[in-house]
Amino acid sequence: MLDFASQSSAEGAPAPPADTDILDAYSHAVTSVADRVGPAVLRVEVRNAKGRASGVGSGVIIAPDGLVLTNAHVVEGAREVHLQDSEGRLMEARKLGEDPDTDLALLRAGAARDLPFAPLGDSKGLKRGQLVVAIGNPLGFESTVTAGVISALGRSLRAKTGRLIEDVIQTDAALNPGNSSPRAAKSSASTPR
Repeated sequence: MLDFASQSSAEGAPAPPADTDILDAYSHAVTSVADRVGPAVLRVEVRNAKGRASGVGSGVIIAPDGLVLTNAHVVEGAREVHLQDSEGRLMEARKLGEDPDTDLALLRAGAARDLPFAPLGDSKGLKRGQLVVAIGNPLGFESTVTAGVISALGRSLRAKTGRLIEDVIQTDAALNPGNSSPRAAKSSASTPR
């Protein structure tokens, strides 16, 4: 942490912010992201062909008509997919497509409309050191939140199939078991951008 108190300032320059002001600003940034994006984060539960529970993870609604982005490994081999929102409501979903190489899958929530959503952003303006927040619904727990920074940009990552995924964003935001989501992929907390 920077020690602003021990730094001398030029005459007439405004006093540097106190450590508590910096921590309050950081906390406000994280809580405002959690408040704004949290309602769009879902718990994804999967049943296999035998009707047994076979996976759980997180997803994010990216359009108000129920388009959901999650990880391919979460819905792999799924016969049924169920979603649970932050208020505990259950919805059925169907898999629209998946790409195991990038570990992404797209779902459509059934009969749900006007859902809270988090639109996808443009990653071209990201910078190393920028604050990131990871939100998930792991293992039946509601909305966990972790924060960190962008550690690196433009990384490469090898998929299970051997395909090289380029232009990966690496973060140090801690992920909890079951927090698989596109914003927090399982491989070193990195996601393709």
